Amino acid sequence: MGSSSLTFVVAMCLCAMMVRAEDPYLFFTWNVSYGTIAPLGVPQQGILINGQFPGPKINCTSNNNIVVNVFNNLDEPFLLTWHGVQQRKNSWQDGTPGTTCPIQPGTNYTYHFQVKDQIGSHYYFPTTSLHRASGGFGPIRVNSRPLIPVPFEDPADDYSVLLGDWYTTGHKSLKKFLDSGRPLGRPDGIQINGKSNSSMFTMEPGKTYRYRFCNVGMRTSLNVRFQGAHTMKLVEMEGSHTVQNVYESLDLHVGQCFSVLVTADKEPKDYYLVASSRFTKEPLTAVALIRYTNSTSKGKGAASLDQLPPPPPENSAMGIGWSMNQFRSFRWNLTASAARPNPQGSYHYGKINITRTIKLVNSRTQVDGKLRYAVNGVSHMDSSTPLKLAEYFGAHDKVFKYDSVLEKNINVVVAPNVVNQTFRDFVEIIFENHEKSIQTWHLDGYSFFAVAMEPGKWSPEKRKNYNLLDAVSRHTIQVYPGSWSAIMLTFDNAGMWNIRSEMWERFYLGQQLYFSVLSPARSLKDEYNLPDNTPLCGIVKDMPLPPPYTL
Repeated sequence: MGSSSLTFVVAMCLCAMMVRAEDPYLFFTWNVSYGTIAPLGVPQQGILINGQFPGPKINCTSNNNIVVNVFNNLDEPFLLTWHGVQQRKNSWQDGTPGTTCPIQPGTNYTYHFQVKDQIGSHYYFPTTSLHRASGGFGPIRVNSRPLIPVPFEDPADDYSVLLGDWYTTGHKSLKKFLDSGRPLGRPDGIQINGKSNSSMFTMEPGKTYRYRFCNVGMRTSLNVRFQGAHTMKLVEMEGSHTVQNVYESLDLHVGQCFSVLVTADKEPKDYYLVASSRFTKEPLTAVALIRYTNSTSKGKGAASLDQLPPPPPENSAMGIGWSMNQFRSFRWNLTASAARPNPQGSYHYGKINITRTIKLVNSRTQVDGKLRYAVNGVSHMDSSTPLKLAEYFGAHDKVFKYDSVLEKNINVVVAPNVVNQTFRDFVEIIFENHEKSIQTWHLDGYSFFAVAMEPGKWSPEKRKNYNLLDAVSRHTIQVYPGSWSAIMLTFDNAGMWNIRSEMWERFYLGQQLYFSVLSPARSLKDEYNLPDNTPLCGIVKDMPLPPPYTL
């Protein structure tokens, strides 16, 4: 065989190996449209995906490539974000107004991303306008690869439970409230998988089931519990396996997800899954039916609304103390494998020197007589040009300035809010809440270590109380009234990443910002190039493309 033929054969073998090595693809075509829904029994206009509310489930495995072609049949621009998916090197696909031009009515856009080195329970939802208040959300389930051990037996079934507060007023009317300077007010109820009292889950006696709960609501923390003294074994939280503590009830704050195991070991009959509001003046409650397969479901076998398990303490000080103590009981399972074979605890975050400390203080304020929310005196406002595109095209100075949020802002500034964050720095972020309402914060592109939360104000000596060994690696954290929470992470994912309030009124009116994490190497090892199908808008629409990143 000649040398050229041998070279060709070697090249073909290498190509075949590369093809075999590429991770599997999952393809979805989604049509987004309006339709009539009735989560609380009142017919209203909702946002459906392929005619479904909640939307279709993405059931995938670690490292799968996900391709979703989204057709926008609404009368407004639309975007989806993939809450909890880290989009490694790929903030182009994050689906926030700061990264992506919205999908215009009557057009489509294809998202293409990989659930790289991830597992767990997540969801997607719309980031445009107040679309989240009308639906458009659905579950994302990222399973471990077959050869990676999971620290519990396979359940008999695996249920996704998307629940949250709900308004019977449509998103357009709610948007008008906020645009006129008024708050949204109290939600009308709680929905569980798109219903308030008729969802049903089936369990066979003696078997164990996994329930993946996500709070997809607008503003309200919830508590979930099962009737009939069914306990919940916590096994996973936002992509991390946890120490498997057992709970009678669990608080679930807006934007958060966790998985529990429940065993059907009680009298064979019907029971209720209960979700009730936390830290609200007037309690809201919803139920879903849990039916044993051998239940008579009539007479003594029927579930009783008169014997629902009570909620945890609701008195402000007692309730917050109870909930904060529950947070402290959550621990990372150091010996379990995550998406890779190595144990979760092999990353010793507590031994890394902190490069930078950033304190973020939320506030409610008035600007020109209208309600706004701010972070360190800056109330974020989206620009017509996504921040990531402005930066990529070298035109950021025409759209935003960096680090306004780190200045001493005496008066509230309404402007795009971007922090310039050095690539690969290990950073401590302190969320301080001086208000009387609970907050929930989420960071796109990363998971972080939720190391502490306490009443009062943060100071450096509080670090002695940090959990530097087995804090859960997650992406959403609550901050109680008059309290602070601390997180730690390495900013090793280049891109433009939204850190936001998950209370959507607050998000819409400015309680958010973006971290710009730039790799000085402009290398494909650190960040992918602008995808060819990216729609351009704003000032970059007719600009020439910058030179691409290279290896």
